[in-house]
Amino acid sequence: MATLYTQQSKNVFRTWLLMAVFVVIAVAIGWFISYYYQNPGILAIAIIFALIMNVTSYWYSDKISLALARAVPAKREENVELFRVVENLAITAGLPLPAIYIINDPAPNAFATGRDKDHAAIAVTSGLIGMMDKNELSGVLAHELSHIGNRDILLSTVVVVLVGFIAILANIFTRSLWFGGGRRRGNDREGGGQLGTILAIVGIVFIILSPIIAQLIQLAISRKREFLADTDGALLTRYPEGLASALEKIQSYDRPMLSANNATAHLFISNPFGPHASKGLAKLFMTHPPTEERIAILRGMSV
Repeated sequence: MATLYTQQSKNVFRTWLLMAVFVVIAVAIGWFISYYYQNPGILAIAIIFALIMNVTSYWYSDKISLALARAVPAKREENVELFRVVENLAITAGLPLPAIYIINDPAPNAFATGRDKDHAAIAVTSGLIGMMDKNELSGVLAHELSHIGNRDILLSTVVVVLVGFIAILANIFTRSLWFGGGRRRGNDREGGGQLGTILAIVGIVFIILSPIIAQLIQLAISRKREFLADTDGALLTRYPEGLASALEKIQSYDRPMLSANNATAHLFISNPFGPHASKGLAKLFMTHPPTEERIAILRGMSV
């Protein structure tokens, strides 16, 4: 059975691999756009921008994620029990105390972010604090601390910026096609012929599909890490029922978060758009594994 910290080295490697993949995708998009518009300067801009976005995603993606979620630093005097639970769990897990944030939202939810255990933060909604008893709150916070211990937070937070970057690049190009600005000038007539036409078609298809490919990478990362964090969180508290009960309460709240955002949805312990957002065709793009399956696994650990 997986235990806390077993995924650290794997997640660090996956993070660098992910950043490399996104650079390749960004450069490929930049190369095609520069070829399509016969402007080599576009490729240089794409390379520079990709490198800048990688640096930004590593150093500042946690601040971006917290800002998108409208999280504010928690005050100890107003959240004594919350601080006490996080402190006790952090000591048990052998982790530094993360920064604690509050999201003023009635929907029960939480997420962890940061580039490493020394620069980590946990954000919880006011709805979660009001709805959970101590065991359930401990289960949720242990789940988030497990993300920190396994360095899931680096991987998942970097995704927030890079997926958005790929989507922006693709959107700029497709909009330019619709408005017909800067089309290739006579390349086919000057000898490009069929090869030029084929490259144009392949490039356009790739650019249109690249945001979907990026999102699928995001979803694959998110679903697997949630199962692992559930298991590690239960091992940390030694009480799987606490997290199982918390997930049931979260699932029973059928309204989306006020600050729900596609870019950060995969960070949360549960889909911020609510349980009804994962029905029909939407199941193909679920950011989280089915809650019922997570609860069943947790309760199976108690047997």
